[in-house]
Amino acid sequence: MTESGFRDTFARDHLPPVGQWPVLEFTTELLKYPERLNAAVELLDRQVAEFGPDRPALRTPGGEVWTYGELQSRSAQVAQVLTEDLGLVPGNRVLLRSPNNPWAVAAWLGVLRAGGIAVATMAALRARELGPIVAKTRPAVALVDHRFLDEVRGLDEVRGLPGLAVVAVGGDAADDLVRRAAGKAGRFAAADTAADDVALFGPTSGTTGVPKVTVHFHRDLLSIDNTFGRCTLRLRPDDLVACTAPLAFTFGLGMLVVFPLRAGACAFLTESATPAELAALVAEHGVTVLATAPTAYRQIVKSGLAQRLSGLRVAVSAGEHIPREVWERLRAETGLRVVDGIGATELLHIFVSAAGDEIRPGATGRPVPGFRAAVLGPDGEELGPGVEGRLAVIGPVGCRYLDDERQADYVVNGWNVTGDTFVRDEDGYFWYRARSDNMIVSSGYNIAGPEVEAAVDTHPDVLESAVVAAPDAERGSVVCAFVVLRAGVAADAATARSIQDHVKQQLAPYKYPREVRFVEALPRNPSGKLQHFRLRRLVGDSAAGTAGDGTAVEGTA
Repeated sequence: MTESGFRDTFARDHLPPVGQWPVLEFTTELLKYPERLNAAVELLDRQVAEFGPDRPALRTPGGEVWTYGELQSRSAQVAQVLTEDLGLVPGNRVLLRSPNNPWAVAAWLGVLRAGGIAVATMAALRARELGPIVAKTRPAVALVDHRFLDEVRGLDEVRGLPGLAVVAVGGDAADDLVRRAAGKAGRFAAADTAADDVALFGPTSGTTGVPKVTVHFHRDLLSIDNTFGRCTLRLRPDDLVACTAPLAFTFGLGMLVVFPLRAGACAFLTESATPAELAALVAEHGVTVLATAPTAYRQIVKSGLAQRLSGLRVAVSAGEHIPREVWERLRAETGLRVVDGIGATELLHIFVSAAGDEIRPGATGRPVPGFRAAVLGPDGEELGPGVEGRLAVIGPVGCRYLDDERQADYVVNGWNVTGDTFVRDEDGYFWYRARSDNMIVSSGYNIAGPEVEAAVDTHPDVLESAVVAAPDAERGSVVCAFVVLRAGVAADAATARSIQDHVKQQLAPYKYPREVRFVEALPRNPSGKLQHFRLRRLVGDSAAGTAGDGTAVEGTA
């Protein structure tokens, strides 16, 4: 690694040993970087110099428009607040908690400009999920949308960091970030960071409920654009780009910040929108590029709203595999050839995809330029065409967990092993089969089954539980909880709803079990290990046992 520009060495001190890193390859000219690089400069300042300050950079449904010059000035003001008022030094972490709005983008860029490390978190997270992220990343500052301020200040982990400054954003308080920023000049010389200094900590769900925190360098933010962005997505300066994923998801960060800014395009920021509302916004505002999960596309088609997407130039689907029938319906009704792709928080964004005439319906695609991929067998050997195995990827970015022994599970012989089962055909196209770990993918969200189990188990009427994915026509799959109740508790719909409401208070609402099945005992092997595979089989064989949210089923698993 090169000489760091950080005074606070926390990030490098907690990286995994270099011997546990995946292989990193920089195989195209676009992937050649100087030793010193600040991503905020590359994402914003260079575009202002090239296109001028007056181009629109950010828009909202309410009509708010920020130009590139305004975004540059406001991100510099944020950097001034961080360094002049709050004492941030390069290498400090800054927790960000906000829905998708312009000040969230300005704050993220301001953190990087100041030499801080952004720790973006979803507004939907509950205290149970947010606390461990705070404990693991130890931020010096938290910039929090004023609507979520009390929750953050009430965290034990926040109170346990006496030096942590918690600042509201967008509220009425005199010390609100927006008011503080207004008093700053808006000129700030970006920190002299190395290309391999850390820019981003990306939390992801852990299989035990303990968050894994992925670590990404300044150059990594450019690498996702210099691979998928420029070679597959190919935004134009006149594009208006919408994406339903939060900025805290690296999919949303790429689609709404990295790719549009690098192209001189404009991002369309929505804090929330149902699929029907999304389709209406696309048509009303002239969105040209849309990125969302297959669930949203499916619901738009089923609601008869596909024509509202006909003005799109590009549609991107990620988060889960898009069913071929949804892809074909969209093509038939709008002419769109949806760009499918698979990515991972560990690698920041999409690494296997195809666009235009390169698309093969039903296939995810081929490795985008700068990446290579393989299908691995149980012993880590590369498998030939037509044989199912674990998807493995090598490229200019790769998995580095922050101080986490699970690094050894994700990186195998230099490969990033994603936890997905794929088949590669003779032409090098990769075809999705299933998840090969215990992650549940529902409506594009990754949900760790054991995390939900831990929340269900805290309900006073629950003895134990096990969680698996259940097939669902609308969402791809949903969380299904098999629950053993304490003696004397009724196994009925009221108890099921009580458990669901309890989980919603513990975890982000999208993680709650939409199916609850009551059983007398959970299946275990002779050593006592829970056999999730038998529950998955039951879910596949007995869908007739449930009838939607809150339905309880009695039986023995």
